[in-house]
Amino acid sequence: MTAARPYIPVMGERRPKQARFPQDRKTQVRIWWREIDRVLLGLVLLLMAIGSIAVAAASPATARRLSTSAVQLPDLYFWYAHVRWQFLALLTMLGVSFVPRELARRGAIVLCAAMLAAMAVLPVIGNEVNGAKRWLDFGIRFQPSEFLKPAYAVTLAWILSWKLRDPRLPVIQISAGLMALVVVLLMAQPNLGDAMLFVGCWLVMAMLAGLPMQKIGIAAGSGVGALVLAYLFYENARHRIDSFLGGGSAYDQVDLASRTLMAGGWTGTGIWLGRRKMQLPEAHTDYIFSVIGEEFGLLICAVIVVLYLAILGRMLVRMLEEENLFAVLAATGLATILGGQAFINILVNLQLFPSKGMTLPLVSYGGSSTIAVSITIGLMLAMSRRNPFLTREGVGITAAMPGTKRSAA
Repeated sequence: MTAARPYIPVMGERRPKQARFPQDRKTQVRIWWREIDRVLLGLVLLLMAIGSIAVAAASPATARRLSTSAVQLPDLYFWYAHVRWQFLALLTMLGVSFVPRELARRGAIVLCAAMLAAMAVLPVIGNEVNGAKRWLDFGIRFQPSEFLKPAYAVTLAWILSWKLRDPRLPVIQISAGLMALVVVLLMAQPNLGDAMLFVGCWLVMAMLAGLPMQKIGIAAGSGVGALVLAYLFYENARHRIDSFLGGGSAYDQVDLASRTLMAGGWTGTGIWLGRRKMQLPEAHTDYIFSVIGEEFGLLICAVIVVLYLAILGRMLVRMLEEENLFAVLAATGLATILGGQAFINILVNLQLFPSKGMTLPLVSYGGSSTIAVSITIGLMLAMSRRNPFLTREGVGITAAMPGTKRSAA
């Protein structure tokens, strides 16, 4: 059986209403289970399980460091909190994966606008932590840029997919304007690490949408120029880059993380037997990969890297048969955000990249950031849903190439 031709609206024409049939909850769950990418879901759940064990290993280091004579935190204080947040994240991820693509797109656009507004007021009402105003506290403290990440990718995909309706629309320029706005708001905090991640996401999606090689070179050159300016005028960036290029000292965070990572050898010291982790700041978040290396060994670290590659590869392979340009772009952007953050964190722990203050998605302890990552995964699952009984007429990645007609909505 061949899928019906997708409907592409023209100017002034309304999309015909489709017949709606009432479905009970069990039928909806069966349809969801049939269409969901169960391999991708399984890989995500496995990584979350590893993360739970890793936080249990790292929790004593942070709990003892933050304990005072007046307040003594239990060794597993952060693990208990992490398990609660993971439960909420799992519900959020599955709930978002149930949402149809069109509704997911609308929700992401609204979330993007809301987080941009929140970031705009951060310099005024944001909470300052370590010299940066990145947090809002309305009873629950959260970082707007974390929730912006999945919404930004989906919003960019929506903008770039306009070219199917009118090839004359300057979609690259409009999307670049959104990217520039996000970077300006991030640098006002300041937050150079996330700014680089958002720029990288835009570049990957713009290339997939048909950005000419000449303009890719111009964009890359502009990025290098922006980094030079950040080094010259942004003290925090200059300090981190100098520390990275200088190799660090025995008391430098990245150097401590690298030493901790290698301390366990191939098989590790065993859970709760590591000693170097006790010196690490943020052992349960930014440097949890080093804790895993010390207590579970470099072999488990390699397994984690393979799992991330498997998630990204599975997402891209799934999109090879997708005819919907918006879905291809959105899934690619979401995968770029997730993979980019993961590998920046891993490279920092390996002392191969300047410290950026990024957590390891699905593994590190996190409160609201765990929910933000679950939204990213939920959107990836929603975009990759597909009826297994319908055959496809073309290769999905070609939908992004200039001159190829595919569905945009």
